[in-house]
Amino acid sequence: MDPAERRESPASATHRPDRAALAALPSVADMLDEPAFRAGRPEVLVGGEALEAPVRWIHTSERSDIARMLDGRELLLSMGTAWPADDAELAEFVTSLAEAGVSALVLELGTRYSTPPPVMIATAQRLGLALAVLHREVRFVTLTEAGHSRIIAGQMTALRARDEVRETFTSLALRGAPADHVVRELARTLGAPVVLESLAHEVLLTDVPTGSESTVLRDWERRSRSAHRDGDGWLVVPVDARGKRWGSLVALPGPEHPAGRRNVLIQGAIALALGRLSDGGRDEWATLARRHILDPLLAGRFATPEAMAARLEAAGVPVADRLLYGIALRGGEPTAAEIEAWALGVSARARALAVEERSGTAVTIVLLSLPQHRPLDDATVGSLQRSLRDGARVAVTVGREAADVDAATLSLHEALDNAREPAAGTVLWVERRPLARLLSSLRDDHRLLDHGERVLSPIVEHDQRTGGDLQQVLRAALAHPGNRTAAARAAHLSRSVFYQRLELISSLLGVDLEDGETQTALHIALLSRHD
Repeated sequence: MDPAERRESPASATHRPDRAALAALPSVADMLDEPAFRAGRPEVLVGGEALEAPVRWIHTSERSDIARMLDGRELLLSMGTAWPADDAELAEFVTSLAEAGVSALVLELGTRYSTPPPVMIATAQRLGLALAVLHREVRFVTLTEAGHSRIIAGQMTALRARDEVRETFTSLALRGAPADHVVRELARTLGAPVVLESLAHEVLLTDVPTGSESTVLRDWERRSRSAHRDGDGWLVVPVDARGKRWGSLVALPGPEHPAGRRNVLIQGAIALALGRLSDGGRDEWATLARRHILDPLLAGRFATPEAMAARLEAAGVPVADRLLYGIALRGGEPTAAEIEAWALGVSARARALAVEERSGTAVTIVLLSLPQHRPLDDATVGSLQRSLRDGARVAVTVGREAADVDAATLSLHEALDNAREPAAGTVLWVERRPLARLLSSLRDDHRLLDHGERVLSPIVEHDQRTGGDLQQVLRAALAHPGNRTAAARAAHLSRSVFYQRLELISSLLGVDLEDGETQTALHIALLSRHD
């Protein structure tokens, strides 16, 4: 019989401790290392993996039929006085102990046996039953007292650890701690990566050591489904309450915890479930999940492009062999749910998040992933605007097409930096605006910022002082060079008022607005401004 199998299948089911309880129990090796046992000069005859078996109790008996009275995981002490004399019967006796789930047999030499019977050693070796002899007489009551004190002390340690874990996560739940904080605390407590995933096995939130994302998150959906089905060394606990399930917590292999790793994960799941019950339908998880991937992408907070790609793939945004686009929506009130639903409808995947543009204007950024054979075009972007409740008020800016994480980050920044350019209901393709694209890449260059300040400061100060619209008028004029009627319409002014504004701008700046070089300098200055 395999030792591991023997230890996991005691004859009686009356005491089957869970993994947490087993982790709190001392092993056979721990027991033999106790001072009381060392006083008997123990000699291990069958050891190896068998010495790792947990000891739940110490029992003393001389009976040859004692196996039927045991529940499993005991360390049996005996002098062998009533053991069978026949080798076959002695082998059968040792076999019965192994089948009962006994963790170890310890024989004191000197009363009946001066040396251990060879058949006993051979049978214990075959069955993987730990076997040791004591060469010096020791009071068995001393051994049982020492052993039971060790067992109880371990159980008390486990109980205290469970109380501490329960208090920690109950406190988090009562304080309304966000889900990402709960996941972070779980990972810290378990010393292992922890993932909160959706019912579709998409990663919502995770706490993974820097540099390990690619290893932990690669091919996540397939590996997660396998873990739900077969375990694979992963711990999986559902997050549910009142008959409703929102997702699962997954802990990857890590060190044992005194409270039991599953117990820790269950407490975290309870805290998350309480948070879902109290969030009033706001779906905090979805918002945090979007921030979990888009914030690091925008800020460049990822170890390697491969690590960020693994995070995106695990979150349900494919990167490999896909076309990626950064998109910014300004105006109206588009929701992330609307945008992501639209993406599914056009055979794409997307994650959207409301952020603030540099000037403080609310903008919704979108990372869009499309199949390689379906590049983004005007018709598809038009369908996005039509899918939104107030799409006619939404201005769309599309960054350049990208094929990897680094290029996708640049595309997002291009869209965000140029989000204030298009008018409501229109679309700006950065790819089709080479000057805007160039200046977007130089947006934080101090020389460009200095140029914008020096050139435009008179009309900026005028607008701030009077609440005027000279910057808007100049922007309209430069957007429609040679067509003052279209420029006046874009500025929402009559032609006569528009001309008056142009004269005032020309006077304040001391320039000729008809000069081509001046127009270029002013256009660059306007594009460089963050407001």
